[in-house]
Amino acid sequence: MRPQDLPDEIPASKAHLRLWLRLLKTNRLIEAELRERLRVQFGTTLPRFDVMAALHRNPKGMKMSELSRMLMVSNGNVTGIIDRLTEDALVLREAVPGDRRAARVRLTKAGVAEFERQACVHEQWVSELLGGLDACDSRQLADTLEVALTVREEGADHG
Repeated sequence: MRPQDLPDEIPASKAHLRLWLRLLKTNRLIEAELRERLRVQFGTTLPRFDVMAALHRNPKGMKMSELSRMLMVSNGNVTGIIDRLTEDALVLREAVPGDRRAARVRLTKAGVAEFERQACVHEQWVSELLGGLDACDSRQLADTLEVALTVREEGADHG
């Protein structure tokens, strides 16, 4: 059903469901394209890119548990990615003083350079994939989604 085929007054629940399905489809299409482009151009994966992005935003490093929580993935998934990034000399794993079980990870200089190289191209790809929206539309949609997230987070805090 096309937007112009919808009745003017549809219940909020139906509008919300339609929005969610559209967001899901859009996300899946963009994510699949980004995964393929990262694989082809850089020989890497989206999870690996996401780990490097998180570490780039936290240059002093992060505990593995913090990284896992931020990315909303298991400790085991993060550990595997960090192991491979360490082997490639893109990440440094350091002991946390006073906590024998914890490790802090951060990007090496080579890791920072590699992430910045990938991130520059990634940004261009995302812009291309969302090229049907101008900057104003993008800001408005992002602001609207932020409101939805804030309402959801506040509800979770009070529920």
